[in-house]
Amino acid sequence: MITTQKLLGAMTAMMIAVSTTAQSAAAVTIVLVHGALIDGSSWRGVYDVLTRDGYRVSIVQQPLTGFDEDVAATKRVLDQQDGPVILVGHSYGGSIITAAGSDPKVKALVYVAALQPDAGETSAQVAPPMPPASNDLKRTKDGFIFLDPAKFAADFGADLPKAQAEFMARSQMPVSAAAFDAKLTAAAWRDKPSYAIIATQDRALNPELARWMAKRAGSKVTVLKASHAVHISHPRAVARVIATAARAVK
Repeated sequence: MITTQKLLGAMTAMMIAVSTTAQSAAAVTIVLVHGALIDGSSWRGVYDVLTRDGYRVSIVQQPLTGFDEDVAATKRVLDQQDGPVILVGHSYGGSIITAAGSDPKVKALVYVAALQPDAGETSAQVAPPMPPASNDLKRTKDGFIFLDPAKFAADFGADLPKAQAEFMARSQMPVSAAAFDAKLTAAAWRDKPSYAIIATQDRALNPELARWMAKRAGSKVTVLKASHAVHISHPRAVARVIATAARAVK
């Protein structure tokens, strides 16, 4: 039989746990970095989950005009933060956070279906696009890359609602081809804890290459049955991994 005293004790413990979690969330900022072809609005679902849980969240809107410019845009957002940061990157955004993550505010890195290059490597070298997505890439006259809109859904977000995938196909942000040929001068995952989400249905980044990169980096791996757009199709699952990284910050 549960006594009143035991019930009150359990309720008190629960309230303390909730308070501690809220304080921990408030002390950490999550910075989200989008990948190629999309923009920061792709993080909306993850943002909603994290902010409801009490986390402060900032989103980088890098221009995708060149690797140095994209890293600079990320550092610009990091400079605005007070306290510890969990830096999260999707796809090509993984290369960006690998470079920008050397900032002392960054306490952990989360790679979401993302590239994890090492110092001296380029994004194209470590994880080149795989068929069929590689065959569906188009190039503009001034050196930017985008996906054939008719193939976007299948290659990028096969598990998204049809209307959403079609809209994303027509609102793509082309990325500078040269960005994938820029060599990294440092790799933040060598000095900081990292987490990696592998999307098993990914048709843009080979899941086996993603596993290899995560293993090399010593990342804690979460596997999700999802497309390359895993952060859009599975926002709660992605947010849980980010929250796990945040709770580990001392």
